[in-house]
Amino acid sequence: MHEKGKAATMEELRHRLREEILSNMDFTSDQDVSDEGVWEHIDRAILRECRNRTLSLDEKKHLRLSLFHSIRKLDVLQELVDDPTITEIMVNGTQNLFVERAGELFQLDAHFESREKLEDVVQQVVAGCNRVVNESSPIVDARLPNGSRVNIVLPPVALNGPIITIRRFPEHPITMERLVAIGSIPGKLAEYLQTLVAAGYNIFVSGGTGSGKTTFLNALSDSIPADERVITIEDNAELQILHVPNLVRLETRNANVEGCREITIRDLIRSSLRMRPDRVIVGEVRGAECLDMLQAMNTGHRSMSTGHANSARDMMSRLETMVLMGMDLPLSAIRGQIAAGIDIIVHLGRLRDRTRKLLEICELTGRTDPVTGEIELRPLFSFQETGVTEEGRIRGIWRKEQPLECTAKLSAAGRRLPEVADTEMPVGAA
Repeated sequence: MHEKGKAATMEELRHRLREEILSNMDFTSDQDVSDEGVWEHIDRAILRECRNRTLSLDEKKHLRLSLFHSIRKLDVLQELVDDPTITEIMVNGTQNLFVERAGELFQLDAHFESREKLEDVVQQVVAGCNRVVNESSPIVDARLPNGSRVNIVLPPVALNGPIITIRRFPEHPITMERLVAIGSIPGKLAEYLQTLVAAGYNIFVSGGTGSGKTTFLNALSDSIPADERVITIEDNAELQILHVPNLVRLETRNANVEGCREITIRDLIRSSLRMRPDRVIVGEVRGAECLDMLQAMNTGHRSMSTGHANSARDMMSRLETMVLMGMDLPLSAIRGQIAAGIDIIVHLGRLRDRTRKLLEICELTGRTDPVTGEIELRPLFSFQETGVTEEGRIRGIWRKEQPLECTAKLSAAGRRLPEVADTEMPVGAA
């Protein structure tokens, strides 16, 4: 009870000092609106306060940083955004704040002091990436300067106040070597996929929410030859391809009240094909843009993308549905486009022990079943559970199912696949 009372007192002090600092600042002065000027105002306010009450060194440090975050940054969210152990931040109105650490959800005591302050933070986020959100357009996707993905939903759609969901990505891209080290994929199988990427196979990464699709796509992209011209297309720029000099990054744009029209994934894919790409990477397909992606694949453009599905087979059904969202075509024609365009499906999953694993690699041979009309999927590798450790970690083995049938692109690129045998997950993999 004493700790709660103390926290409330510090919150009241922070609120009062913040209002005092803002009232003393001259927003027409370059000095006052600079970060250095804000720090000076904060230090003077804390010094004045210390004449009336005793604050410990830790309290002064925390108060100083908290005031700066409240005035210049994202208020209570800034410390969470800067915390590398947090992967997800969820704000449900002013009072309810949740974070995800190591796959587990926690509710925090922190909260926004008012709805107005939360709305100020919302506008600060969207302004930073040239987006607009308001009552007439209450849903927006944005990103923070550190690359974190942000989804915002405002009233009247959100009934319990402004909702912010932040997906925080690592400061440094997770490499394939790191995925091998944590047991998400065995080393030889990683080398197998890297060879397919370098040879120009069209690869589609599927998986459920939080299964690591974007991370895996980024790791695969490291194997793209550095002399290629690569174009990335995303709703919010998340991919971090650092080794390709000839890189073009495209991002969608929402329509706004100033009359700027919406620029969609479909628009960007069509435009990218006129940019002389060697490879087109679409961050994720969710709807009608799937048709444009398949057309790119079927006109000689090497491509990679991701999509939501529960299995590699389910991904085929979802792709069919997404194409139908863009154009009314016979199902046989759609299946023909998918079978001819995509070479490899890589399916990821998040297991019940919260670890992320590569679960399936399947080959599309370009054929469809003459009886059912379904696309032929040839499983190349699959992950099978073999038990559970004392710590509750799932044990498993990646089994080789069949050899790759379509090897023409490998031969044309002068590459050979490594020999991959059944591989058990290493002891201690997280």
